[in-house]
Amino acid sequence: MRMMVLLLSVMMVNVLLMDAMVESTAEFDPYKVLGVTRSASQAEIKKVYKRLAKEWHPDKNKNPEAEDMFIKITKSYEILTNEEKRASYDRYGQTDNTHPYGRGHHGFRHFHDNFYFDESFFHFPFNNKGGRDFADSKYTLHFNQYISEVVPDSFKRPYLIKITSDWCFSCIHIEPVWKETVQELETLGIGIGVVDVGYERRLANHLGAHQTPSFLGVVNGKVAFFHYAVVKGHLMQFVEDLLPQRLVEKVTDKNNQEFLKSWHELNKPHVLLFDQVPSVPLLYKLTAFAYKDYVQFGYVDQGLSETADLLRKFNINTYAPTMLVFKEDVEKPADIIQAKGMKKQIIDEFISNNKFLLAPRLVNQKLFDELCPVKQFHRRRKYCVLLITGEEESFATGNEAFLSLASANTNDVLRFAYVYQRRQISCDIWITIFQVVILERRNGAGKILYKPVSGGWNGSKEDKHKLLEELERLQKDPSILNNDAVLPDGRTQQLLRWDWVSNIFYIYCSKLFLFCRREVMPLLSLIFSALFILFGTVVIQAFSDSSEEKQPKTKAKEASKAENGSPNTSSTSSSRPPKKNFVEVTELTDITYTSNLVKLRPGHINVVLVLTDPTKNILLSKFAKEVYSFTGSFTLHFSFLNVDKHGEWMAAVLEYAQDAMQIDTDEDEAGSRKLDYTGYVLALNGHKKYLCLFKPVYTGEDLDSKPEEEGGGSRSRKGTTRSRSTTLQIHHKLDRLGLWMERLMEGTLPRYYVPAWPGLDKITVNK
Repeated sequence: MRMMVLLLSVMMVNVLLMDAMVESTAEFDPYKVLGVTRSASQAEIKKVYKRLAKEWHPDKNKNPEAEDMFIKITKSYEILTNEEKRASYDRYGQTDNTHPYGRGHHGFRHFHDNFYFDESFFHFPFNNKGGRDFADSKYTLHFNQYISEVVPDSFKRPYLIKITSDWCFSCIHIEPVWKETVQELETLGIGIGVVDVGYERRLANHLGAHQTPSFLGVVNGKVAFFHYAVVKGHLMQFVEDLLPQRLVEKVTDKNNQEFLKSWHELNKPHVLLFDQVPSVPLLYKLTAFAYKDYVQFGYVDQGLSETADLLRKFNINTYAPTMLVFKEDVEKPADIIQAKGMKKQIIDEFISNNKFLLAPRLVNQKLFDELCPVKQFHRRRKYCVLLITGEEESFATGNEAFLSLASANTNDVLRFAYVYQRRQISCDIWITIFQVVILERRNGAGKILYKPVSGGWNGSKEDKHKLLEELERLQKDPSILNNDAVLPDGRTQQLLRWDWVSNIFYIYCSKLFLFCRREVMPLLSLIFSALFILFGTVVIQAFSDSSEEKQPKTKAKEASKAENGSPNTSSTSSSRPPKKNFVEVTELTDITYTSNLVKLRPGHINVVLVLTDPTKNILLSKFAKEVYSFTGSFTLHFSFLNVDKHGEWMAAVLEYAQDAMQIDTDEDEAGSRKLDYTGYVLALNGHKKYLCLFKPVYTGEDLDSKPEEEGGGSRSRKGTTRSRSTTLQIHHKLDRLGLWMERLMEGTLPRYYVPAWPGLDKITVNK
């Protein structure tokens, strides 16, 4: 009996809670918020929205509830102007992707007047994440996690992210396909993420995901959306297409030598994968993407007749995939692996152990940090044997001898590398000197201990013997590194100029400097003195000749002006023709629309003047004068738009700048009166999809208000005065454009974002 009472109590609590939730969801009715009927047309909804948005805007309405009401009005307008969302609301009482107030409620789904339990009967899923799929919980992404972890990691592996929500009914149908795809992609090392728009609205907006369900990929920090049917094959192909092109080069008998011999130019080992499939496997492409900074990858199709010589040369077993690593020796692989089930862990371990040459060239700080790490413990010491050499053929013998020592090295404590003296040594001398240096990094601040091997390096047997002796002494007594220096943080080969290398050559540079100072400098000083005197004489003579020629011409001009009665103070610029085309302004048409706006480069802005056919010449002349001082910026482009042809486009764009428009009440009441966009200027950022608006402000004076100069001629010039007055009014519309341009360059203008640029192919018919 007690169990029955308890069961009935639990059922009553569940029913009461769900009734309260149904009532809360019913409180938001977009039709009631806008005050329209369910059969209202799009034109009626749009008209009502403009009126209510203007009335309840928080900047104009000081009512404490104005902000909440404005949000409801905007949300209602978004739902009712979207056919899919409106149909979903009419049928289910909410939209597919989000609840009107953000987070959907868990535990039940509302179908007209009926509902059913989606959770366990005794489970209370309110105000938690119990309705979320448990399998997706480990892939859930947050904004900070995406910025700090996913984006940096996307430079090593691609990510596939699903956008979902608790009220997404379509997500249920694709769930089996998603789970199957994730299970296969995870084994390949691809990153998986799930974003719930109900809980991570900020991250969804950052990614540009506004629909559920949707899929997107992230690689190298860039986002790409999936636009095909949700099946496993399409998702797999989408992930493969995210990877950059030409990660893996196809290798045959013709180009194998060219591929392998490029190790010196690229400063990387080369890996060849032999397999029987015609296309490169996705696992191999992902490996090439992860190690693209260290290894060059090639693929050999065993089924082609053009690869038969390669198979015989390296004795490849065609029954299992084979991977070979080549370093400085292109005829013999440095390492080999062969397995039928080539797993990701096996490949990663194989590549990690062979991602450096036997003696690589130090070209940046990252490579130096990995080859010569900072000492952490006594047992983990790493010593770098560094050869300072040159690129000329005369150093080839010494370089080969150093490479032979590096190839014979079996001690993990020693790392061999070399640098080019002319590229990476700050002491710019005219001769190149061989030198071998043994060094150890002591801390992350750049401190090192080093010891140069005496006698230089020529690659002879004596030099090898000396170096081996020093290395043996180093194993027994690390204190032989008795010189210290501090390395600057070099990030590129050109900036990798190390003070400790300069110390090695200090003696040679000093001797060369003394020689130049004693013998060469006096001669150079005499030569430069003679050249300076000769050049000064020529310049002085040229200036004196030009001044003598100008004096009689000036006197003749003054005499002619005196005879003609012209004043001496008249400006010479008045006789010159006016400048033309000193500011490049192009017309924004359907042909130039894509290049000048839609596909405008990031960081570039197109400043567009709006005009009509009668005002074209006047406004363009004034526009050119106002923006002339800003033409030196490479990020600014100037265009003009004929509103007589593209009035619909102008109206569509300015819908997103309702605050800046500030339409007068008289114009709203008139309704049919067409707005005058003449003199408007739009700063359009095509990449970020926002605009800044300049509204013309008339600051000039009408000629009608001026007193008449001559009473007798006022009537005859009445028509001329009116036309000039109209011209001046149009001319003065851009008086404050220069100040607006300064604010645009400072970035202090308000920005109005648009979801997408409307098309410019429609031409308004002139009535």
